[in-house]
Amino acid sequence: MVTLAEVAQHAGVSASTVSYVLSGKRSISATTRQRVERSIRELGYHPNAGARALASSRSNVIALMVPLRTDMYVPVMMEIAIAVATTARTHGYDVLLLTGEEGPDAVRRVAGSGLADGMILMDVELDDERLPLLRESAQPAVLIGLPADTTGLTCVDLDFRATGALCVEHLAGLGHRDVAVIGEAPAVYERHTGFAERTLDGLRSAARETGLRLLHRPCEGGYDATAVTVARILDERPDTTGFVVQNEAAVEPLLALLRQQGRAVPEDVSVVAVCPEQVAVQASVRLTSVSLPAQEMGRHAVEQLVAKLDGRGGDEVVLLPPELTVRASSGPAPAR
Repeated sequence: MVTLAEVAQHAGVSASTVSYVLSGKRSISATTRQRVERSIRELGYHPNAGARALASSRSNVIALMVPLRTDMYVPVMMEIAIAVATTARTHGYDVLLLTGEEGPDAVRRVAGSGLADGMILMDVELDDERLPLLRESAQPAVLIGLPADTTGLTCVDLDFRATGALCVEHLAGLGHRDVAVIGEAPAVYERHTGFAERTLDGLRSAARETGLRLLHRPCEGGYDATAVTVARILDERPDTTGFVVQNEAAVEPLLALLRQQGRAVPEDVSVVAVCPEQVAVQASVRLTSVSLPAQEMGRHAVEQLVAKLDGRGGDEVVLLPPELTVRASSGPAPAR
């Protein structure tokens, strides 16, 4: 193991100068800093984490709370988590991943133990029970998601309300007047998960403004559950010519069911999805979609948290604007 003293000897400076370069506690000339950093790279020096934490009162760890639930699309959650981890490393932080459904207990444990310098919370509900404790704690934190009340919080998310509106406006512009929404699993709405509720709000608001009739049905996903949901929709609204899907597990079953019924996409029925781009382009019909900017959300969250840890950031809500990409699954409404 290379020691700090060896780095100092290699760079031709004192050990305290190397320490100041690492901690940033004192101003060091650019020339000296560059010489020390070059020696660190060439020797492969890694500061002892325990000693560095004692000296700086920091753990250089970010806690990421990702409750992994069976009713959520885990690949998206993990893509965000990977973006958080890779961005954190560029800022000199490691990530402590917490995947249990512990709620306030997890916040209390991290805030009270010194395990991490700050927290990033995912799977945010409108009235998330973790938030009162988070507001009381001095622990810097960022939410990937948007609760009903953002007072005193820092949040980043896709603008899901605008996302829902964009899907409806696209279909309305193509002449569709009866549109059905195949949503997330019922439990997602029962928890009042922010992204699902806000998408639905945007869908309904745009439907009122455009005079479009909208029917929303939650769905567990998978072929059997999607078949039941589609049958129910077409029984209630046989004139349905457009579907908006916010449920990755229902995308391919829906396309298969429409084919079986002799409904061509997009000649007879248009389909628009809110999903990862990979899901949209690999579907049996390339889907018109609003993609989920998972990497961008993870990166923004880390950058906001690091700014707070460095004393540069305040409470802020960043909503990423949605972008709808038109592909093969949407077209003009068929003549009645």
